[in-house]
Amino acid sequence: MLYWLYQFSDVVSPLRIFRYITFRAVLAAGTAFILSLIIGPWLIKKLHAMNFREQKEDGRVLGMHGSGKVGTPTMGGLMIIFTTVSATVLWAEPGNFFMLCALTTFCFLGVLGFIDDYFKIKRADGLSPRVKLVAQVFWTVLLLFALCSNEETCLRTQQLMVPFIKVPVIPAMGLFGTLVFVFLVLVGSSNAVNLTDGLDGLAIGCTNSAAAAYLVMAYVAGNFIFAEYLQVPFVKGAGELAVFCGALLGAGLGFLWFNCHPARVFMGDTGSLAIGGGIAAVAILIKQELVLVIVGGVFVMEAASVLIQQSWFKITKRKYGAGRRVFRCAPIHHHFHSIAKEHATEAGRPLGAVENMVTIRFWILSIIFALIGVATLKIR
Repeated sequence: MLYWLYQFSDVVSPLRIFRYITFRAVLAAGTAFILSLIIGPWLIKKLHAMNFREQKEDGRVLGMHGSGKVGTPTMGGLMIIFTTVSATVLWAEPGNFFMLCALTTFCFLGVLGFIDDYFKIKRADGLSPRVKLVAQVFWTVLLLFALCSNEETCLRTQQLMVPFIKVPVIPAMGLFGTLVFVFLVLVGSSNAVNLTDGLDGLAIGCTNSAAAAYLVMAYVAGNFIFAEYLQVPFVKGAGELAVFCGALLGAGLGFLWFNCHPARVFMGDTGSLAIGGGIAAVAILIKQELVLVIVGGVFVMEAASVLIQQSWFKITKRKYGAGRRVFRCAPIHHHFHSIAKEHATEAGRPLGAVENMVTIRFWILSIIFALIGVATLKIR
């Protein structure tokens, strides 16, 4: 909305700065962060009053956390969604096609997560996996329809780009192949973030690194000079996605203010599905989908640990009559948390810092993965 102020630069020359994506991305991040600090306390009180709180301990953690997290407000993802959307609308170019695609995907999956959280609180069971799958397929079809409404974006969407290779590995996957691919990216990203949301500050800290990485990649994709120099797909108009990523980063930092240990609020599926879907949408729009496997290395580890654990348990149960586990608990952050807690107990160290230690180490990994992901832009 404030983008149009540059039109008055003939009268007030400093207003030219509103044309620059970098300037607006930084201010979007700052706006989202400040908004989070303002509405955070009010939202937490509101969620408390409406009894939108964690009702029971996560059965996967085998009692590692005790009961300290029960009763903590959930659905804090509403804060992330509100501040991200507000900051993006305020600072992005109005009506930009790519920004609208990312923002609507972000909001749709956020609403889906909100409904799931609401049912978990009110009736103990959330939406069935089948219902969520149908909803995600529905949105994938809508997104692909929107992308295919323009010949240029339709052809680009059907290409398969691979990190370290400057030309499409598959020039045209076909509509059905593209539909399956886009669906896997959206579902894989949103669900992986959801699995990572198990320790205070863990998921949001890792997604902040991913959002920062895609902010850089979106800016490069929308800048013809940089895109040509780095030999990455040039997507005219996609630079505005940097503003969206900036807003998401600012909202994430603001949410972390309240979600750091001991957490005053959890994001719930409302936040995890929205964030995962929003980042995936940016990756799809700038043709850096497979780089998401590198940038989101922590999320890949988390999702892979669950698949390995479940698969090995089923295989050994069929073979030996009793299931065996690869990890103490999955997702893998619970495995490391269990080990760290055991070591702290043996050494007589306080247990209060164990969760922070695991979380911060995962943040470090997420930053490293994000830097490697950005580096793939040059290594081609």
